[in-house]
Amino acid sequence: MLSSHLSLIHGQRLRYGASMASMALGTVFGLAVPLVTMAVLDGVLADGLGAASTAGGGGGPASPSGLNGLITGTARQLGTQLGTQATLIWAGVTIVGLTALAGLCDYLRGRWAATASEAIIATLRERLYAHLDRLPCATHDRLETGDLVQRCTSDVETLRVFLATQVVEIARALLLLLIALPILWALDGVMTAVSLSLFPLIIAAAVIFFRRIKALFTEMDEAEAEMTNVLQENLTGLRVVRAFARQDYECAKFGDAAGEFRDKNHRLIQLLGNYWALSDLTCLAQVGLSLFFGAWWSGRGELSLGELVTFATTLGLVIWPVRQLGRVLADSGKAVVSLGRIGEILDEAEESELDSDDSSSKDPLPGRGHLRVENLSFSHSSGEAVLSDVSFSVRPGETVALLGPPGAGKSTLVKLLLRLYDHDTGSITLDGQELATLNRRAVRWQTASVLQEPFLFARSVSENVQLGHWDASHQQLVESTTAADIHAAILDFSHGYDTLVGERGVTLSGGQKQRLAIARALLRDAPVLILDDALSAVDLATEARILAALSEGAAKRSTILVSHRLSSVAHADRILVMEAGRIVQQGRHEELANQPGPYQRLWRIQGVLEEELRHQGSQGTPETMSGQPS
Repeated sequence: MLSSHLSLIHGQRLRYGASMASMALGTVFGLAVPLVTMAVLDGVLADGLGAASTAGGGGGPASPSGLNGLITGTARQLGTQLGTQATLIWAGVTIVGLTALAGLCDYLRGRWAATASEAIIATLRERLYAHLDRLPCATHDRLETGDLVQRCTSDVETLRVFLATQVVEIARALLLLLIALPILWALDGVMTAVSLSLFPLIIAAAVIFFRRIKALFTEMDEAEAEMTNVLQENLTGLRVVRAFARQDYECAKFGDAAGEFRDKNHRLIQLLGNYWALSDLTCLAQVGLSLFFGAWWSGRGELSLGELVTFATTLGLVIWPVRQLGRVLADSGKAVVSLGRIGEILDEAEESELDSDDSSSKDPLPGRGHLRVENLSFSHSSGEAVLSDVSFSVRPGETVALLGPPGAGKSTLVKLLLRLYDHDTGSITLDGQELATLNRRAVRWQTASVLQEPFLFARSVSENVQLGHWDASHQQLVESTTAADIHAAILDFSHGYDTLVGERGVTLSGGQKQRLAIARALLRDAPVLILDDALSAVDLATEARILAALSEGAAKRSTILVSHRLSSVAHADRILVMEAGRIVQQGRHEELANQPGPYQRLWRIQGVLEEELRHQGSQGTPETMSGQPS
C-alpha cells in the first residue's frame, strides 16, 4: 500500500526536524517583539505618557500586574540604571535583533524544508519510474499514457510544493496559536477572549472549505489528466491526423477536454474567491472588534497602552497565518488528491515483473534455446480466449514459422514466449525448465526479438542497434547491420551511424525501421531469435537477402518466424498454421502446399497474385503481399 512508500520521508526526518525547530525559534523571536514594545510603553515611557493619570489618580491606567507587571518592572529598573534614552536605544536594538533572528530562522526553515522536499520528490520520481518499468504489460494495456504522464509530473509537483511549504505552514499557524494564547491570557483573560472570539469561525470555514475543495480538486485532476491524454495521443498520431485531414476534429476534441478542465478550474476559482472574501471579512472584523474593546478598556484604565499595542500586534501576527489555513488546507486537499493518484500507481502489483524478490525464480541453465510448448491456453483479463491447447517445439538450430490470419494469436504467442504475459494453463519450457519459474530478465537475455511494431528511440542509429548489447564492437555492429541489409543505407545517412533517427524513428521508412530492429536482435546473438512479422515492410529482394543471412547463422540458434508472406516462411524447417488460437496445420512447405487446407488456399492465392504482378512488370510491394498485423 501507499503507506509503505511513505518510508522515503524517513531519510529527511532530520532536515524536517531542523526546519520545524527553526520555525519554532523564529515564532518565539517574532512574538517577543510585541513584549519588548509593551515593556517600553508601560515600563519606560509610562510616567511621561500617563503622568496626569498617575498624579490625578482617576481614570488612568492601573498599575500593571501579572506578566505585564513582571516585564514592565524589569524595564523600569533598567531605565533607572541606564536612563530613559539608553534604555530606548537598547530596546530598539533588541527589537531589530529579534526581528533579524526571526528572519534568519525563517530562511533556515525554508531552506531545510525545500532541501528535504526536493530530496523526497527526487526519490519518489525515481521510484515511480522504476515501478512503471516493472508493471506487467497487462497493467500498461489498461492504463492511459497521458494519465500516467500527468500523475508523474503535475501530481508529483503538487506534492513537492506541499512538502516544501504547506507542511511547515500548518505547524507554524498552530504553533503561533499555542505560544500566543498563554502570553495573551497572562496579560488579560477577557481581552484574550475578545481577541480570539472569531477564530473558531475562521477555522470552521477553513475546514468546510477543505472538504468541498478536495472533491473539486479530484475532478480537476481527472479533467487535466484527460486533457493531457488527448494531447499526448494527438501528438503521437499527428501524421495519421494530417493524412486523413482530421485536424479540425482533433482540435475540437482537445477543445472539449480543455474546456472541461477550464470549467473545473473556474469552479475552483469561484470557491477560492468566496472563501477569501469570507475569511478577510471575518479577520478584519476580529481586528476591529479587538481594537474597539481594547481602546474602550484602555480609556477606562482597565488596560494599559502597552497591553493594547501588544494585543493588536500579536493578533496581527497570529490572525493572518490562521487565515492562511484556508489556502494551506486547499493546497493540502490538492496534495491529498495527488498523493492518492500517485498511490494508485504505486499500489499496482509489480510482483509478476519482479525477478530478485521472487524466491522461486531462477536463472535458466546455459543452453541452445530448446523451446517446448504443451497444451498452452491464454485469455485476456476480459475473459476472451486467445490461445487454446497449442503444442509445438523448436529444437536448437531449427526454424519454425507461424502463419495465420489476423487475430489468430500469433503475436500473443510471441509475448508469452517472452514472458511479457504469463499463460493460464499448459506449459512452456526453455531448455527443459518451466518458463514460469525462470528469472524474467535472464529469459529475455537468452531471447532476441523483433516485435510486430518495431520501436526506435530518438537516439543515434548505433545507440538503437546496440540497445541489447552495449559492449559490442563497431565490427560486430557492422556485421549485424549487414546481415539485416541496412548497412549500405546507414552509410548514406547524413552522419552515418551517428545519425539521429528522431522520435519513434520518424525519419526512417517502415522498411528501414524493421531492418534496424532486426540488426538490433542479431547483435544480441541470443540462443532464441523471434521475428514477429519483421519483414512486412521490405520488398521481396531485400527479404530474400535478409533470409539468406539469417539462414547462415540459423544452426547456432532456434528461430521463430511470424509472417503473413509465404515467401518468408517457405524455407522454414516447419510451418505452423494457426486459426482462432489453434494450430490447424503443421509441416514443411512442400507438404502443406499439396495438402488441402488453409495453407494450400493461401499458396494458390498468392501464387496467382505474383503471376499477375510479374505480367505487369512489378516485383510486388509490402502492401500487396502482406496482410494486417494480428
